[in-house]
Amino acid sequence: MSLISIVCVMLISFVAGIEGILDEFEFHQPLISCTLIGMVTGHLKEGIVLGGSLQLIALGWANLGASVAPDVCLASIISAILMVHGLSSDIKTSYVIAFSIAIAIPLSLIGLSLTKMCRNLAVRLVHNMDITYHVAKYHVIGICMQGLRVLLPAFILVMIPSTWVCAILNVIPIELFKGLVIGSRVVCVVGFAIVANVLASKQSWPFFIIGFALACIPGIPMIMLCFIGFALMWIVMLQKNAIGSKKENKEDPLGDIIDDYE
Repeated sequence: MSLISIVCVMLISFVAGIEGILDEFEFHQPLISCTLIGMVTGHLKEGIVLGGSLQLIALGWANLGASVAPDVCLASIISAILMVHGLSSDIKTSYVIAFSIAIAIPLSLIGLSLTKMCRNLAVRLVHNMDITYHVAKYHVIGICMQGLRVLLPAFILVMIPSTWVCAILNVIPIELFKGLVIGSRVVCVVGFAIVANVLASKQSWPFFIIGFALACIPGIPMIMLCFIGFALMWIVMLQKNAIGSKKENKEDPLGDIIDDYE
């Protein structure tokens, strides 16, 4: 990587770490962070493919009560950097992406441990905020601590020579790479299935069927699919508004009497 690429990757890593807590601009989402790292390193297409695959996996991850989901932020950043290192080898691009997806799963658990440590340290900062007037200072320290949680591992990995990662990839048998490709696709399907199971209803299933049917037709541009989806959403909203207005009219007998006089 060039010096400019390294600086951009570090900036993306720091902002993504902060966004993992703030949830304001969604920089920590795999589709955004992997795409940005791929763009600044000259591998935009590969970054989009990796980010899209990890995003499908992360669709089924959610924080429920005191249970915290695996850290998708650290997994996205580190796996994207590993992919950039691996693309300089002679291994097929699909194999490198599959390897990065497989590495992202344990990395998410490591990131979960790191964010727990940061949150435990943040408790001490809160106690200091209770006894001092410098609240903004401790607030900035707590936010930057979450950014450093991702920045430091990313910096260490960026400084590792690409030849080291390529040497590891060259040792892995081709059969294992083929298995990783199949496994990465299956895991993506499972993540999407979890979301579909939650959102599925009698009203949504017809739109799922229409979407899958249109996706099977070759040659349809993505922008056309977006327009079709937007039109279907508009139709549903119009129907809901019409049904809601009818219910309001039924519950308002005085309005019906006035309408009759008009």
